[in-house]
Amino acid sequence: MSPRPNPLPRFYRWQSNALQSPLLLVLTAICASTAFVVSWVDKTGRVQHHIARFWGRSAVRISLSRLRVEGAENFHKHPVAVYTSNHTSYMDTPVIFGALPFQFRILAKKSLWRWPLIGWYLGRSGQMPIDLENPNATLSSLGGAVKALRAGMPLFVFPEGGRTADGKLRPFLSGAAYLAIRAQVPLVPIALIGAYDLLPIHTHHFYPSKLTVRVGEPIETKGMTVRQNGELTERLRAAIEGLLGHPAQAQAEAPAPVA
Repeated sequence: MSPRPNPLPRFYRWQSNALQSPLLLVLTAICASTAFVVSWVDKTGRVQHHIARFWGRSAVRISLSRLRVEGAENFHKHPVAVYTSNHTSYMDTPVIFGALPFQFRILAKKSLWRWPLIGWYLGRSGQMPIDLENPNATLSSLGGAVKALRAGMPLFVFPEGGRTADGKLRPFLSGAAYLAIRAQVPLVPIALIGAYDLLPIHTHHFYPSKLTVRVGEPIETKGMTVRQNGELTERLRAAIEGLLGHPAQAQAEAPAPVA
């Protein structure tokens, strides 16, 4: 006799199609529209960022998942840094907005600016597009990002450049290390755990998961030159790989739920 099929995957697909995806779409439309309107008044970006944090935490709740941050003390060791993490899912961005406790800007692929609603928010909130297909445009984008760091605005980067298809860590692009060295600010490695299981790249259905944002020790860049870009990129990748496999490296004494 063949084993009985597991009814959960079918239930999760129904739940996603009937409830979660429509709710997330409405949430995104409301938050993006509100942020767009607010952007004409709030030139600092603070209110828009609060809206983005609300969107991120609410998206996690809609997915019926719980988010925990380990090593949160590493967020507060430097006022300005380049924050980086592995990229496994479309849910990574709301998780990051929900977890990071301060205003920051994202360096993201230029193609996202063409998306309805999301593109509005990205354009009006000061996020930074990078055209990976155009080397000259890429250098220009990185120059603007360095200026933002020097002006005191933290940045967030997905150094893999795109989502992983199988959940495994991909090779890193050198942009995050370049920014940190040019601005002489630390690189902070972050491991996102559980987001791939929640919303894998090959599906549009939510599978509730335990989400963990594991924050590692900042990697200092003072005194480094751009000639050490490759070396620093490898150090960053090794740090995130270690955080994915070894919780102790996050030095989290008391993980705290945030959503």
